Amino acid sequence: MKNIKLYFAPIRGFTNALYRNLYAEFFSGFDLAVAPFISTVQAKRINKSHIKDILPENNSGMPIIPQILSNDPDGFIKLAHVIFDMGYETVNWNLGCPFPIVAKKKRGSGMLPYTDEIKDFLDKVIPHIPCRLTIKARTGWKTNTDIFDLIPVFNQYPLSEIIIHPRIGIQKYDGEPDLDIFEKCLRNSNHPVVYNGDIKNVETFRALSGRFFSVDRWMLGRWAVANPFLPAILRKGEDTIPDKITIFKKFHDELFYRYRQVLNGPSHIMDKMKGYWFYFSWSFENSQMIYKKIKKVKKADRFRGVVDEIFSNALKWKN
Repeated sequence: MKNIKLYFAPIRGFTNALYRNLYAEFFSGFDLAVAPFISTVQAKRINKSHIKDILPENNSGMPIIPQILSNDPDGFIKLAHVIFDMGYETVNWNLGCPFPIVAKKKRGSGMLPYTDEIKDFLDKVIPHIPCRLTIKARTGWKTNTDIFDLIPVFNQYPLSEIIIHPRIGIQKYDGEPDLDIFEKCLRNSNHPVVYNGDIKNVETFRALSGRFFSVDRWMLGRWAVANPFLPAILRKGEDTIPDKITIFKKFHDELFYRYRQVLNGPSHIMDKMKGYWFYFSWSFENSQMIYKKIKKVKKADRFRGVVDEIFSNALKWKN
């Protein structure tokens, strides 16, 4: 367990700089985070607001790898140079985003069926970027066979690693990760492979690491938002953390406070916190009842009282 590397997955709208920095104040276990994607732009100059989330002055909590969403080689090269000049030595290319608004434009996982275009992209990009390149991919858009066409292509390039989430794009996060497909990817890749997908607790991690014993890099996403103690538990190999609810409440209250400082309007604040509670509720018994109460709250001032009531109602940590 001590030799593993744990990565925080990019979850757009959730694992931003504000959250990452606060997370690092309360919890431990992650080696680094891959930041939520930044799209390439057609403008000659990249506005500072476009890259606000990865500005070094905004990231004091944990090391990050910036991620780029693009099917435009020239735009990728330009943005990669900007990122390198900010002090980042590695950039990640997003071939995993499953959402139709992205995929229908042949970006994210929507680009995975187009092997020749991906090869052309890498041919143009790799000689002209100053930083190392990693790739985060699903196993396909509509079919798992996409990845088996792509791995021989990836093997031709000096990639630092490949992060593989063994679901197809149209699944989004439904169904189970296809571990047989991941195993085939692992056998055929010349690059270090990071496993990503539904690491929920010590038991699931032991099962995965026992099957994929050559993998020493693991990415946690939704379940680490739900249970922020998870990476520390996995690193130790057992759960010996006392008084989780007290620690989590302090973290939650500070998260709410910090968002109130930066978001305009109560509706934005409530949308943000309800989004987090969709995940937070997973770690508590009676999770559906808890989330239902949170969803009913309309005003930010009322929200704090509802949360205090939930926490005072003898909550039990489930994970």
